[in-house]
Amino acid sequence: MAESAGAPVGGAEHAAPHHRVHLVGVDGTPHSTTVLLPIEFSAPLRPDLVRRAVVAAQSHRRQPYGTSLTAGRRHSVEWSGKGRGVSRTPRLMESNRGAQAPNTVGGGQAHPPRVDRIWTKKINRREARLAFASALAATREAELLGARGHAVPEKLHLPVVVDDPIEEIGTAQDARALLERLHLWEDVERARDGVTLKAGRARRRGRGRRVPRSVLLVTSRADRARGFRNLSGIDIVPADRLSTEHLAPGGDAGRLTLFSHAALRRLEARLTGGTSA
Repeated sequence: MAESAGAPVGGAEHAAPHHRVHLVGVDGTPHSTTVLLPIEFSAPLRPDLVRRAVVAAQSHRRQPYGTSLTAGRRHSVEWSGKGRGVSRTPRLMESNRGAQAPNTVGGGQAHPPRVDRIWTKKINRREARLAFASALAATREAELLGARGHAVPEKLHLPVVVDDPIEEIGTAQDARALLERLHLWEDVERARDGVTLKAGRARRRGRGRRVPRSVLLVTSRADRARGFRNLSGIDIVPADRLSTEHLAPGGDAGRLTLFSHAALRRLEARLTGGTSA
């Protein structure tokens, strides 16, 4: 890997050192050679920016919704006027029953949701790059990974960079064997045992299961490492599409991340080219 990983994303990173990790083989044993991480892995931790970037990404997927403009107001009502000893609520024709007003049964809401509301939240491009670099740097901190609930073995070089044959794994049996050799299968079991069923309408809309996040596997291209797809909590993302939300689900940085060696090189090229996250 090249000695330089592009210009730092912030002024404080100019003096930051490049961190190195051991390259791990598919047999689970670390190589004697080390891999130079891009300078973004040495960025300062900014949990505030990470959360802002994740909330902005979530807001872009928010679907506007609202009530009908005539909901609760489809009545024939009249107002009897003042001075009759009753409230000024509109009432049904030839009846004393109130209708249509927000304080009546079946009436319209006072301030209903509107479809023209703007849900999207903006974030500056530079802040988005800083948040992405901070989320990458958080993958090196074992304390942050433990705070997220990950089962991290001791003396594990974070983030885990595995040799390229990991992308050729096509069966769940081989994927499990590799994770067991890396002592990471316990984290997958934690995600599997933590699956819960939601109550209410969500189960009828196809989102009734809540699955905790486990290992994030970053590959060089899409449709690689297919053997990891059905393992609980594991996400497979190509390096070109890696985002802050993948590295910090829910806005909490410090996800247990595996990079293939080719994916790390591709991520370095993306960061050097100045592609925004």
